[in-house]
Amino acid sequence: MENLQRDDEDDKNEMKNSPARELLGWLMYIGIIILLTWFIVTFIGVRTKVSGRSMETTLQDGNQLIVDKISYRFKDPKRYDIVVFPYKYEANTHYIKRIIGLPGETVQVKDGYTYINNELLESDIYGAELMDSPGIAETPITLGKDEYFVLGDNRNHSADSREPNVGIINRKDLTGRAWIRIYPFSKFGVIKHE
Repeated sequence: MENLQRDDEDDKNEMKNSPARELLGWLMYIGIIILLTWFIVTFIGVRTKVSGRSMETTLQDGNQLIVDKISYRFKDPKRYDIVVFPYKYEANTHYIKRIIGLPGETVQVKDGYTYINNELLESDIYGAELMDSPGIAETPITLGKDEYFVLGDNRNHSADSREPNVGIINRKDLTGRAWIRIYPFSKFGVIKHE
């Protein structure tokens, strides 16, 4: 009888250490990792790469960033936030720009400078140079509810809200806020927005 009990215990121990059980454990582990990755990329953050010179000197061509996708679910975008949004005329293309005009404000570009509600936006220290072209902002543009006017920091080398093919950005179209620069490693860190 004692031998029979030992055999039962040995069978249970063999099942605990069996290759099938170990494989099942690994499959569950991989499944959890995939689910967590999907959740993070869908709801929290996504990696993106800067392409072009439109945000120089703040961001350079080839910089890789993590975009925070969750903040704007709880708070409103602010002036000077660096945001990412899809380009409406080309699939899988996203733009990265800085918010300049907020909902309800009237934006105009005159003599190379940005005016908000007919007052010079003196706190705008991000523009690398005076703007050569006001584009559609030559005449005042009044932003509606949830509408934003965005500019690249390298103003004369940026397709932004001054261009009809980019135009005014709606809040629902904001993918998120640039959060952390992860590459190049020498510039790794949280991106300052103000």
